[in-house]
Amino acid sequence: MTARRTIVRCDPRSGAVPAAALALVRDADAVYATAELAETLGLPPVPASVDGDVVVFARSPDDLPGFAGAEVVELPAPPGHALLDAVAVMDRLRSPGGCPWDAEQTHESLRKYLREEAYELLDAIADDDRDAMREELGDVLLQVLFHARVAQESDDEAFSIDDVAGGLVTKLVGRHPHVFGDGDSAVRDASTQERRWEELKQVEKRRESSVDGVAMDQPSLALAAKLVQRTDRAKLPAELLPADDSLGARLFRLAATAQAEGRDAEDELRAVDRGFAADVRAAEAAARAAGLDPATMGDEGWRRFWPR
Repeated sequence: MTARRTIVRCDPRSGAVPAAALALVRDADAVYATAELAETLGLPPVPASVDGDVVVFARSPDDLPGFAGAEVVELPAPPGHALLDAVAVMDRLRSPGGCPWDAEQTHESLRKYLREEAYELLDAIADDDRDAMREELGDVLLQVLFHARVAQESDDEAFSIDDVAGGLVTKLVGRHPHVFGDGDSAVRDASTQERRWEELKQVEKRRESSVDGVAMDQPSLALAAKLVQRTDRAKLPAELLPADDSLGARLFRLAATAQAEGRDAEDELRAVDRGFAADVRAAEAAARAAGLDPATMGDEGWRRFWPR
């Protein structure tokens, strides 16, 4: 009976034998790994000669020229494997011999890019442009990797991308006891889960104020809505909201009204903004089609070509 030779393609970054390969391993007479993977997987390296049914873990069949004709088993990469490549690229960019511009960046210098990338992602979502969403999510991820790498190099309370990811895992598990724990009778649907999330966050962060943790640098209408949401949960009487006749107070009250009605003032205004911008572009395009320069067509020209 001909001995069976099987090559299992394995990501060299993995620290364990993939579960999908266990059946092959159980039936084999011997299991080896290429030199690159042997220490990582805890397997002996491939000897000069092999006997019986053998399984070898390798990054590529090309790493085993002596196994020509062997069966090759492809193991799907685990979700998130490409994130390791992204971390490695950032490491290269910030290391000696990398990119001078990347090496000079700080948390402060990167703030504007994080804001811009977040808004570009929001635009892609509003346009339902999936290609743009994928690209912009990558740009936001770049900012996460960048800040984590900058922090890792800091002498003051340094942390790494693994600390960021580990903290996120701890937070998600801790705030979903109905999923990862023994159950949570307080969670029955999406609405009760949202309230439970806020309750668990309040306890976890030991906040002293109902408005602690609100991002004060967010757009003003969104900020007003968030403050109203928090103070409503704290049972703040409505008459204590800003009530003077200033423009800011009137805008605040509009945001509060939208919040009470379950609407998003920021999104409502943005929809009007986008519609207005589309009308401007349409009028300018119509003017050009008629042989006029939009910059000099004047009031009558705008009225003539304005979308009806």
